[in-house]
Amino acid sequence: MNDQLHELVAELCQVGQDAVQKGLALASGGNLSVRVPGSDEFAVTGAGTFLDRLTVDSFAVVDLKDSTTVDSSSTRPSSEWKLHHRTYRARPDVNCIIHLHPQFAVLLDALGHNIRLFTLDHAFYVKSIGRTDFYPNGSDELADTAAAQASEHNCIVMGNHGSSAIGPSIEMAYRRAVNMEQAAEATYRALLLGDTKSEFPRDQWEKLHHA
Repeated sequence: MNDQLHELVAELCQVGQDAVQKGLALASGGNLSVRVPGSDEFAVTGAGTFLDRLTVDSFAVVDLKDSTTVDSSSTRPSSEWKLHHRTYRARPDVNCIIHLHPQFAVLLDALGHNIRLFTLDHAFYVKSIGRTDFYPNGSDELADTAAAQASEHNCIVMGNHGSSAIGPSIEMAYRRAVNMEQAAEATYRALLLGDTKSEFPRDQWEKLHHA
């Protein structure tokens, strides 16, 4: 593992720890990946790894062209490696994928409610949310439908399962993941108050910018 990839993987280790602390995932529920700079490969968390216990040795490197593990003696990739593989192929501009199991987003989707965006941060980082029906984890159906949604959205809810947030950097992908779940929690609280319509003002979308 070269120095640049080592730094990126170390950053993902911090993301994993923070995601668990925030309740966005439990134990090994979820997986993280990053493109290997200057190559057609990506590093993804290994099978069964706890997201708050990641080290640089917790990652497997997978070839985007032929789907093989680059080093057969290394960590076995997550069962969800296809989700990452297909999304990277669908979105050449994406360098990081954060797949988590956030409770509010999954609950709202299961109950048939759309996640509403309320704040500047929700609107700026999330923008729009795609979804898929439930498919078994690790399946081609899940990977293919999520990748199809990723062609139009940077945040995706996978029915009765979890979410995927993508971005040009680890920081942006994680910002999107956190803001989508915060928007889901805000939507949940609004529904408890009987509100079914409030959201970020549509006439302000074209003016969105962030310092």
